[in-house]
Amino acid sequence: MNEQALFDWLDPLIAYLPSLQDYRWQLAVLLVTLGSLLVALIIDRILCQLVSTLARTSPVWDDLLIDALRRPLILLILMLALTLSLQLSAPHLQMVEGELPKRVREVGFILLLSWALIRFVVRAEEAVLRRDTSIDRTTADAICKLVKLIIVVLTGLVLMQYLGYSISGILAFGGIGGLAVGFAAKDLLANFFGGLMIYLDRPFKVGDWVRSPDKQIEGVVEKIGWRLTVIRTFDKRPLYIPNATFASISVENPSRMTNRRIYEYVGVRYDDAGVVKQVVDRIRDMLVAHPEIDENSTLFTQLNRFGPSSLDIMIYCFTHTTDWGRYLEIREDVMLRIIDIVDELGAEIAFPTTTVHLQGQVPGLVESA
Repeated sequence: MNEQALFDWLDPLIAYLPSLQDYRWQLAVLLVTLGSLLVALIIDRILCQLVSTLARTSPVWDDLLIDALRRPLILLILMLALTLSLQLSAPHLQMVEGELPKRVREVGFILLLSWALIRFVVRAEEAVLRRDTSIDRTTADAICKLVKLIIVVLTGLVLMQYLGYSISGILAFGGIGGLAVGFAAKDLLANFFGGLMIYLDRPFKVGDWVRSPDKQIEGVVEKIGWRLTVIRTFDKRPLYIPNATFASISVENPSRMTNRRIYEYVGVRYDDAGVVKQVVDRIRDMLVAHPEIDENSTLFTQLNRFGPSSLDIMIYCFTHTTDWGRYLEIREDVMLRIIDIVDELGAEIAFPTTTVHLQGQVPGLVESA
């Protein structure tokens, strides 16, 4: 509706109320404002009901598109009402230029269209991850960020072209000044490309437990951004690491381990040397028969060394589980079974002892703990 059509619609009403003749344009602005608010409210209710109805159907893209367009469409209605009000007010207010409403309307339409596309991309990412759990969340997040960046860049170029700036000149300036800008922002670019390498190589993803032997970094990955990665340490402190750091350090990803290792030494007394072979065989048989020990992985139970005060038996095996809590329970069970085996064979687990020979006395041994 243009302003002349609106005034033509108001003239019969003003004819019945001549006192409103002096407030003709103010009345038109009020009518446009109230009408736009009413239309926006009605359309919002209709779209909300439509989204909830379509959400129960099999295709998801239709309700995602409508939900993404809902708020931008409401703002578009309000923006059109605002620009129309400015057009109505322009002849009466010196501060309002005649071309301003048109520029506001066109720039606002471009920005709202860009916002609607970004909202659709975000909702599409959430829907894809929710319906297909096999898709890597980190990769999906990277693609979503890249698409949003492209939308923002294209929107900026379109706006600059519309406002009268030469895009070719800007691109030429970018080619000449890119070197200087790149040198000044080398750390920022290093972090950006570091984040890109994380997305491409995928040494870890959100939710993984990572650690670095080169630096004091250990915790669970919470977020992988374009500039830095957020890791929550095990004492619940957030650790913010620039992405460029990962290009120069080694990173372990324990979350991707296939098994957890049990690596222990059990020492028996030298007095029990006669039953050491039986102790070793019984422990080996126990580990092979244990339901939580992976018999297909490396498994060693050997008399490994002569210790200062004990004969040391090495236990080396792997559990099926990688869960930390369950691993601790299995390790405890294995150690308790080893204690029982040693007791059943009449041996004892050694503890550190010292033997002292006293000169000038009858040869003998004095032992102290």
